[in-house]
Amino acid sequence: MSGAGKDFMERTKFRYLERSDQATGHPQPPLQSVGKGDLPVLELPDPAKITVKGTDLRKAIERRTSIRSYSREPLSLEELSYLLWCTQGVKEVAGGAATFRTVPSAGARHALETYILANNVSGLENGLYHFLAIGHRLEKVSDDPQIAARIKAACLDQGFVVTSAATFIWSAVAYRMKWRYGERGYRYMHLDAGHVCQNLYLSAEAIDCGVCAIAAFQDDEINSVLGIDGEEEFVIYVATVGKK
Repeated sequence: MSGAGKDFMERTKFRYLERSDQATGHPQPPLQSVGKGDLPVLELPDPAKITVKGTDLRKAIERRTSIRSYSREPLSLEELSYLLWCTQGVKEVAGGAATFRTVPSAGARHALETYILANNVSGLENGLYHFLAIGHRLEKVSDDPQIAARIKAACLDQGFVVTSAATFIWSAVAYRMKWRYGERGYRYMHLDAGHVCQNLYLSAEAIDCGVCAIAAFQDDEINSVLGIDGEEEFVIYVATVGKK
């Protein structure tokens, strides 16, 4: 594996960009993943009707820090809805060809999917959920009573993964980005994950929450827990959220 990172940067340089599947007329992949199971789908509170306190952007940036210890105060379902909107909210679906969201993405491809490990959210049963950004809903992925412990284990047994009110897990659906950008699209997926997580940090300030981003996890294990294959879709980033 020596030199793998350097090789990746070399082989994904723009000069090696080949004609994409989009350019050759291949149909584009779906704008979001759906149907993760036959468990309930929950309508989330309308983010346009959720009121949060005003937060000065400069102060939010200055106060931004990673917080790993949280109070036992639950996150409300309205607050979770607000955070999901700030990190992946769909402002417009453009003719079925693209979505415009609250975060930037290369070519408006938005390859990321959001999973939520709910540990302490009022009005929401504990468990693993998948965010349906188009429609602003949550579908339950697993009612396995050991799901939190399994995700914690995959995150190198970092305890705050389960003492958080909610843990955000972002995956990337590779072809959604590769359809336009080929192998270079892998770079863009990682850039997009950074945009999303920074929005989580800043938006959490308005609801007195702290956030801690996590990049230390066993890739194969966490992909398996989420029921994704690790190739066409794979976990790219994790972050915990809880009341300060």
